[in-house]
Amino acid sequence: MASFVRLLWGRGLGLRLRPRPHCAFRCPGSCQSRAAQSAASTSASLMDARIDFSPAGRSLFDKPLGISVSGLRPQQEVTLRASLQDETGELFESLALYRADGSGQLDLSRSPALEGGSFSGLEPMGLLWALKPRKPFRRLVKRDVQRPFSLELEVLEGHGEGLAGGVLAKGSHERGFLRAGVQRIPVRDGRVRATLFLPPGDGPFPGIIDISGTGGGLPEYRACLLANYGFVTLALAYYAYEDLPRDMKEFHLEYFEEALNYMLKHPKVKGPGVGLLGHSKGGDLCISMASFLKGVTVTVTINSSVANVAVPLHYKDITIPPLGFNIERLKLDKSGVADILDVLNNPLEGPDRQSFIPLEKAEGRFLFIVGQDDHNFKSEFFALEASKRLQAHGKEKPKIICYPGAGHYIEPPYFPMCAASMHLLVGRPAIWGGEPRAHAAAQVDAWGQIQIFFRKHLDGKQDEEHSKL
Repeated sequence: MASFVRLLWGRGLGLRLRPRPHCAFRCPGSCQSRAAQSAASTSASLMDARIDFSPAGRSLFDKPLGISVSGLRPQQEVTLRASLQDETGELFESLALYRADGSGQLDLSRSPALEGGSFSGLEPMGLLWALKPRKPFRRLVKRDVQRPFSLELEVLEGHGEGLAGGVLAKGSHERGFLRAGVQRIPVRDGRVRATLFLPPGDGPFPGIIDISGTGGGLPEYRACLLANYGFVTLALAYYAYEDLPRDMKEFHLEYFEEALNYMLKHPKVKGPGVGLLGHSKGGDLCISMASFLKGVTVTVTINSSVANVAVPLHYKDITIPPLGFNIERLKLDKSGVADILDVLNNPLEGPDRQSFIPLEKAEGRFLFIVGQDDHNFKSEFFALEASKRLQAHGKEKPKIICYPGAGHYIEPPYFPMCAASMHLLVGRPAIWGGEPRAHAAAQVDAWGQIQIFFRKHLDGKQDEEHSKL
């Protein structure tokens, strides 16, 4: 088995396959040599394999995808290899070992993957959530939501050294982000730089502002996917985009107030308030907005701090300093990857208490999504301290959902877990944490919980569901 792993992973999943003619999706009998046709008289032809996707052709990225293979020999051993290329040309790959059933069929919803690949066990979506970058320290990010990702899939004969039989079938499937009828509208309103997504229909709809972490720019994929479910969403840039400040030096809450007022006045937004969704640094910005600004009904954070981090935050005559840190607490592994979990100071101690955001001033409700293996923030500690502070001031207890084995980047479903990548504030690759299988399950559950919480408090829908994890 060790030799098999070396064979497959030695060059970024490049397999040493004997060249063989093949066609997309299905290889007809005309591709076979006479010798292969003769061999097929006693067993199912190696060239009759076919890949089927359900739904066929295209699906939304956050939706399950059915994958099956037909035309195999009974109990035939095969390897499935998936690949996906992002807009920058970075390649992400995964593979899994399978055995066909007695009729030569392979259905990933019923067939467990065998040991030795990117994952094992019954994982119908494993080929997607187990994707890994060929180059280290890359994270899969969707930059253009108007163009789908193309998922490429190959069925390879055998396991290990038996792969010399070659490619049995190929298939491709588009994984999109923008549902038909959803409008994408660039927003340049005053100082606000953002993208608005409007669901089809007359509305009005519940409104959500989505704020990402310290990567800068204007990530749209999360807001876009949420709009597919009947929310008006605003993906908000706040630095390193167009004419916004290039670097993180300080932030002024008045900018975020402009974005909030834009949503509150929009005719398609239901009101009377809107929701906020923030990840990492975007999360503490959302908490600050909820604490100081009017019109925020509900705030959802994903692995965020309850203290202001990185740079000063100003609002009128108030300044919240950034939480202090001690770089000597940074840890490096043998390859130079940083673990920054212990770098930040405790916002309950000494002068760092000034960085604790006064969320007791907020009028809305809170949901904290926590990955218990987050190595960027002590997210569970921050969520629990937020809960204590809210209740100490007579406010409603927030909802906290903790996911064992989940790391920092809890994304929409089926995004592959990013274990480590470049950290802009650290200047080197940093560990984000997470165990792939547990992290993948957390993303599916959290995505549903976030939508339920928003619907309950923005739209009056009482379809509350407890986390399954």
